[in-house]
Amino acid sequence: MSSFFIQGGRPLQGKVTINPSKNGALFLLSASLLNKGTTILHNIPQIEEVKRILEVFASLEIEVERRGRTVIIRPPSRIPWRKINRATAERTRAIILLVGALSTSYRKFLLPKPGGCRLGRRSLLPHIYSLSQLGVEIEVGRKELAVNSSRLRPGNIVLYEAGDTVTGNVLLAAAGIAGTTIVRFASANYQVQELCFFLEKLGVKIKGVGTTTLEVTGRDNIDKTVEYTLSEDPIEAMFFISLAATAKGNLLLQRCPIDFLYLELLKLEKMGLNYKIKKRYLADNGQTNLVDLEISPSQLVALNDKITAGPYPDLNIDNLPYFVPIATQAKGVTLIHDWVYENRAIYYTELNKLGADIMLADPHRVYIRGRTKFKAGEIVCPPALRPSTNILIAMLAARGKSILRNIYSIERGYENLPARLEAIGAEITKVE
Repeated sequence: MSSFFIQGGRPLQGKVTINPSKNGALFLLSASLLNKGTTILHNIPQIEEVKRILEVFASLEIEVERRGRTVIIRPPSRIPWRKINRATAERTRAIILLVGALSTSYRKFLLPKPGGCRLGRRSLLPHIYSLSQLGVEIEVGRKELAVNSSRLRPGNIVLYEAGDTVTGNVLLAAAGIAGTTIVRFASANYQVQELCFFLEKLGVKIKGVGTTTLEVTGRDNIDKTVEYTLSEDPIEAMFFISLAATAKGNLLLQRCPIDFLYLELLKLEKMGLNYKIKKRYLADNGQTNLVDLEISPSQLVALNDKITAGPYPDLNIDNLPYFVPIATQAKGVTLIHDWVYENRAIYYTELNKLGADIMLADPHRVYIRGRTKFKAGEIVCPPALRPSTNILIAMLAARGKSILRNIYSIERGYENLPARLEAIGAEITKVE
């Protein structure tokens, strides 16, 4: 159980380069299994969540070669499903994406039930309802999913919800079915767009990328050598924006995917955040718009309206938690409504142990009174990535020595974070 030892209250300044996308990597790794040939993926982050998926691949005799941030994948002629590393598969939510990725090559197979962050009830019904319209039937057992795709067909689908993962799952299945599938009420979020760009590299035709209606013309036999470079992570960009705003840092954030941060920045601007867009350019995938973003120390005020999230282009559901530490430094009272998950708002109150004034109204809403001064403390990370990083932000802002224990939740999504924080002035040590 690793820990971070933090000497907080240090001035933060300098440059940070935003790392590649965690969720995009999980989508692309899953999509590589559509290809019977060799898939070469560049800029894949070296994080625990990626390691779990690659461990699952290895247990299924999928050949994986890793060269730093480049991953080369060559699937076997037949995947031995009964050899799957169940303990590892159950630790990641991304295992559900293998339903769509493999349903067009294997008519019947079993998968362990997905894990990941414990944020309350996370229903599989959107996947079950949506994939059934393509002939993929999922029977949910106590410990596993039984998948039967013996009656595959293209479809005209309305998704049960505009979720990122369910959209990805349906795209993966539709990509391997000859014919045209229409997907309505699709997510247009960053990882979905990234998946579309990659599927196009495989020869799948997709109309409507970046909208909520996608027209997918699939291929029933994909066998080619394909190479693709993953773009950067808007959620990591938001982590550093939140850190700068909370700790009054002066940071230049390089390679921020701006199309997925506009609304967050607008709300922060109305709260008084000082920022400038310094440079605009394309990501190495040739599609995603990046900027360099300068954040300066600011005097913040609470918004009169609640802060909530929704499907893109609304405020990102994974960015919403990062408004919590920011709100502790904003004069007035901020209402944050996290309607998606039953438990995540409860984890926000962990910041009260460090001096915050957060009142839990119900499982989805918190009232945050600012401006409060954080104090040092010792906390065990909750079993959720974003609330855990919120605690890290508060500890970096608090004067004195803090200890953040059981940091696996953070390392699931963030690569080499202590060294990157030390480079901008933080004092943080990882202790095994």
